Amino acid sequence: MIEQDDDKRLQESLRQKTWDETITKDSWMVFRVMSEFVDGYEKMARIGPCVSIFGSARLKEDNYYYKMAVDIAQKITEIGFGVITGGGPGIMEAGNRGANGHGKSIGLNIELPFEQHFNPYVDKGYNINFDYFFVRKVMFVKYSQGFVVMPGGFGTLDELSEALTLIQTNKIGKFPIVLVGSEFWSGLLDWFKGTLLKEGLIAEKDLELFRVVDTAEDAVAHIKAFYDKYSVSVNF
Repeated sequence: MIEQDDDKRLQESLRQKTWDETITKDSWMVFRVMSEFVDGYEKMARIGPCVSIFGSARLKEDNYYYKMAVDIAQKITEIGFGVITGGGPGIMEAGNRGANGHGKSIGLNIELPFEQHFNPYVDKGYNINFDYFFVRKVMFVKYSQGFVVMPGGFGTLDELSEALTLIQTNKIGKFPIVLVGSEFWSGLLDWFKGTLLKEGLIAEKDLELFRVVDTAEDAVAHIKAFYDKYSVSVNF
């Protein structure tokens, strides 16, 4: 009986130690998060008006949408904006590639166990690393005057949904959101209309929060028209 009691006390002591270590680890994580915010704010606040380009990291340079992203990015710089991407390969690389040498080219990279690395077209000094997705998303929304959303996977959908939700709920001011590739986005748009709208889960006006286009010219024209009307101003 004494040995059993000693064993129970030992197990309880180990559980308490693990619990205490978890609390300490979580508490210190607050400072790591704060550090990422401070570093991001200090670097991003100086860049001026920019448009973010999102899309798959898996598309190669011979892909149709990769080439279009290069074209869109260059045209964005021609109307006075810098370009922000996730800093990695695929569409992100294409966005930075199109902006490089023409305007500011910013990369907000995220540490991942696979596929993510800085592409060579990000401007020196604007290649910013993040450990936390939520901090990185704050930087995208806070310092972008528009989103160009190319074909992509879960990460691209996450970034699109974040922007739509914040605008829909009036947590941020409205800015232009462009979905490039009507064929690619058709299934999602059909679901928006046939399910979300039909079930009353979104309003008809929510479908006006974005524009679907098929050319680089139309993508940039939508952003330009928005700011010709409302004037370019920072959103923070």
